[in-house]
Amino acid sequence: MLLKIRVAVAGTSTPADRDGFVELVDGLEKRGFDTLWLSDTPLTPAVEPLAALALAAGRTDRLRLGTNVVVPGHNPLLLARSLAHLDRLSGGRLLLALMPGVGSAIERAALGVAGVDRLRRMEQTIELCRSWWSGEAVTAEIAGFSYHGVTVGPRPVQDPLEIWLGGNGPKSLKLTGTHGDGWLASRASPAQAETSRHTIEIAAAAVGRTIDDDHFGISIPYTRTELDDATIAEIMQGADAKRGDIVPLGATELRRLLLRHIDAGLTKFVLRPMSLDNGWDVELDFLAEHALTLQN
Repeated sequence: MLLKIRVAVAGTSTPADRDGFVELVDGLEKRGFDTLWLSDTPLTPAVEPLAALALAAGRTDRLRLGTNVVVPGHNPLLLARSLAHLDRLSGGRLLLALMPGVGSAIERAALGVAGVDRLRRMEQTIELCRSWWSGEAVTAEIAGFSYHGVTVGPRPVQDPLEIWLGGNGPKSLKLTGTHGDGWLASRASPAQAETSRHTIEIAAAAVGRTIDDDHFGISIPYTRTELDDATIAEIMQGADAKRGDIVPLGATELRRLLLRHIDAGLTKFVLRPMSLDNGWDVELDFLAEHALTLQN
């Protein structure tokens, strides 16, 4: 079976600036990139992804719309409803990855989840969302929210609306196997990603599940110019790998790393430029030449 290699682009701390965001959205659609990917970073000025993707949905016909959503702190009902409606408004183009957040004490406190088992909260939210998206009336208690025969409508266009998970730790990998439809890694070398992929597959098989072979991907920060040591250290935080395995420099390193990840069994790539010195059009031309050609 030919695995589907797809190339997405993530905004670099994308601000809530309409003109710059429109340049990115229109450029991705015009060049044929698979997905625009935005991350939910509640304590930064980066644009709120669901609002931004609704704007992107109205400007595009083909581009898929991906978001990392920090689950702890959300009312699961409102989250399920917002995601279902965004999938409908985009004509079934939503891609979704759920994340536990960065885990800092400041963020946990701000989201009201200090002391909470964030992975357990994600597991519960996944189960609730899937029940609502399948049309079930849900009766449940979670995090102070009480649902008594509650439904969500209308349902997403996609059936099922897939839920991908991230994280490289043992608990996160196990949760991906038991509850996820796919895995979107970060800060992992090709060798580490391949090992983690096998760990996920074993965890899935243990509960009678399988994850499609082409449902393994990774977010890759890259740079076209030398970065200072402090910036590299911040990006590499927690990564046990060489710099070039995590943050490729220039076209040759980027393409070589993508090919190594493909050999390791990954097929979905979210490319994240670490700077935009010349604007999105120049950056997207670079990626179209050196990465988009891998898309099949």
